[in-house]
Amino acid sequence: MTLAERFGDRVQVSESWGERTVDVAASDWIELLTFCRDTGYEFFDWLSGVDEPPDAFGVVAHVYNPSTHERLLLRTRVPRADPRLPSAVGVYRGANWHERETFEMFGVIFDDHPYLVPLLLPDGFEGHPLRKDFVLAARVAKAWPGAKEPGESGHGAPSRRKTLPPGVPADWPSPSTSTGPAAPPIPGEQTAPASTAERPEPSAGPGEPAPPSAGSAAERPAPAAGSGESPPSGSTSPERLDAPGSPSTSAASPSTPAGAGEAASSGESSSQSSKSRAPLEEPDG
Repeated sequence: MTLAERFGDRVQVSESWGERTVDVAASDWIELLTFCRDTGYEFFDWLSGVDEPPDAFGVVAHVYNPSTHERLLLRTRVPRADPRLPSAVGVYRGANWHERETFEMFGVIFDDHPYLVPLLLPDGFEGHPLRKDFVLAARVAKAWPGAKEPGESGHGAPSRRKTLPPGVPADWPSPSTSTGPAAPPIPGEQTAPASTAERPEPSAGPGEPAPPSAGSAAERPAPAAGSGESPPSGSTSPERLDAPGSPSTSAASPSTPAGAGEAASSGESSSQSSKSRAPLEEPDG
C-alpha cells in the first residue's frame, strides 16, 4: 500500500534531490509515523522544529529504510498560539530526547510524552532560544569578540555601517551606546603603543644631569673646519671642550707619539707659507 492509497488527499508527497518529502496535518502525524514504520522505515534518525512566523511552527522527522536504503522526510505544522502535537515516543522510542529538545528550544508541547522536561538548558531559563523572536540580549550588553567586520568589537577602524547582531530587535541600543558596564579586555589582546608625539619627555633622576632638550647646543653638530662658520652665540665653542680636567677629544692614540700630530701640522703650514713667499721665476726668453 502506498501513501496515496492510505491517506488520499490528506497527504502531499514531493521529491527533491532524490529524497521524498511527506506533508500531513497534525491530526494525521501519529498515523503517518506508524505507517512508515510498518512499511520498512524502521530506523528513526532525528526530529526537530522549524520556526515559521508569523503563525506556525513546523515539526520535521527523518526516517530510513535499511532494506531499500530509502529515506523519508516527514513534516507537519502546529499553530503558534497553541503549539501541541501528539508524542512519537510510542512509535519510535528514539524520538524521546528529540522531542524534549524541540520542546525547550521552540516551545512545542508533545502530549503524552513520558518525561517532557528541558534537556540542555539550565534550570530557571526563560524563553525558547531557537525562536526567531527570542532576544539575544547578551550580544547587546557585552561586545561580541568574534566580530568579522572592523569596528564591530569596539576596537579598530570603524565599519562602513553599524548593524545590531542577529536576534536583537531594532529598538535595542547598540553596544557603543549601551550604558551597562564595560566589557572586560580580551585575553591576549595588545593595545597599540602611544605615538611619538604623545610620549612624555624623560625626566632626570636624583643626582643626574637633565637630558638635553631637542635642538640644544650639545646636539648641534660642530661647524666643519675651514667652512667659515662660527658657533652660535651663547653656545660652547668646540675648543673649550678641552678644558683642564675634562677628557680631551683630540687625545693621541697610544701608537702615535705625543706631539707628532702638532709637528706634522706645523711643518705643512710652514711649507705652504714658504711657497707663497717665493718669487715667481720668469721663463727664459
